[in-house]
Amino acid sequence: MKKMKIKKSLIILIVVLVLGLVVFGASVYTVDYNDVVIVKEFGRIVKLESEPGLHFKVPFIQDTLAIFDGSRIYDIPQSDVITRDKKSMIADDYVIWTVEDVVKYYQTLGGASARAEERIDAAVYNATKNTISSMTQEEVIAARGITLTNLITAEANTDMTGYGIRILTAEIKALDLPEDNKEAVYERMISERGNIAAGYTAKGEAEAQKIRNETDKNVTITLANAKKQAETLLAEGEAEYMRILSEAYNDQDKADFYNFLRSLDALRESLKGEDKTLILDRQSELARILYGDLIDEAETPEQRTMPVEEAVEKGEDE
Repeated sequence: MKKMKIKKSLIILIVVLVLGLVVFGASVYTVDYNDVVIVKEFGRIVKLESEPGLHFKVPFIQDTLAIFDGSRIYDIPQSDVITRDKKSMIADDYVIWTVEDVVKYYQTLGGASARAEERIDAAVYNATKNTISSMTQEEVIAARGITLTNLITAEANTDMTGYGIRILTAEIKALDLPEDNKEAVYERMISERGNIAAGYTAKGEAEAQKIRNETDKNVTITLANAKKQAETLLAEGEAEYMRILSEAYNDQDKADFYNFLRSLDALRESLKGEDKTLILDRQSELARILYGDLIDEAETPEQRTMPVEEAVEKGEDE
């Protein structure tokens, strides 16, 4: 009988412990980092808890739902878009998004990320389509990626605010052309870039010719000034030369000495080479320098024109 009571008491204790554990498990919940836990009571939100750690709730009456409020990435499938000039392009986007309003996110989407991504897919596609349809194909290709990203992100967010979601960035990771018109577009782009390059080349050549013309002008002016200065210096030198000659000829002794030196220079130049024969007129200055008074004693015409050596010998014989 005693053993039965002990066994019964042990069973009751185990049941109590199990019930206690069940009640305790239903009374606590944990909050992870980057999570916000919604505490609901009969489906109505009574509390939001974002502090990481262990927390308590009313067991069996309140339940919880954890919502991740960090950044998430969603890769959107490729889609066809049409530009303003009716050209088809293929856009491949990805989105980084986060839950900005947990209550609104739960009330509209039930906190399901799959439903959220469906709304994001539609919003980003519409934003991409509207942005690219407002631009020509050339403008889309020429536009910087950040420009398209900002436009698409801003427009997509206008559709997502009602769901408590904020799109941090909606970026086109690839924007391509359909295979059937890709080659034609590339050829047109190459041709246009060639025209732009030709324009730059022509402008550069015009600038180069302008510089060359200016340089030629400066060179011509510099040479003219140098020539003018050279002529001025030459004239001044000739004037100085004439002044020195004038001073020399003003004195008879200086004039005679100058003429004597000039005659010697002329005689030296005349005796250069193999032929040393010199025929002089008796009245020439060179004859007077060489023979002095002997030249006055030569009376016959033959003596006046004979070689110097013969004239000297004949003069000495006479």
